[in-house]
Amino acid sequence: MVKNIFDLTTKIHLIISVFIVVPVAFFYGIDPANLIDVDVNTIDEHNLFKAIMGLYLGFSILWGIGVFKQKYFKPALISNVIFMLGLGFGRVVSILIDGTPSLGYVFGTLGELFLGFYGFWVLKNKI
Repeated sequence: MVKNIFDLTTKIHLIISVFIVVPVAFFYGIDPANLIDVDVNTIDEHNLFKAIMGLYLGFSILWGIGVFKQKYFKPALISNVIFMLGLGFGRVVSILIDGTPSLGYVFGTLGELFLGFYGFWVLKNKI
């Protein structure tokens, strides 16, 4: 059980994740070309980016609920760790295979890995 659910160190990464992932979700769903170098021309491409938006928003809702409701804290924490480390390690694989992306993606990779490992630390040390 969480030793002190109101301890900011146990949930700060969830709060940061929500504040980053929600705007990114809307960029992906509404105008991905504004965020990344991509041309979205077909309905299937628009559908794909809106699905990504929905996935990001869904996880963000769970993380937000986990910040305020102790019952949902652990599932929110576990999903955040998997989400962030999944993205981060996927980007590392891309860097190794495809080369170094733009600075924004390098920064994003570092942020995702940090948030994922921080969440893992919280799981191991605070719960």
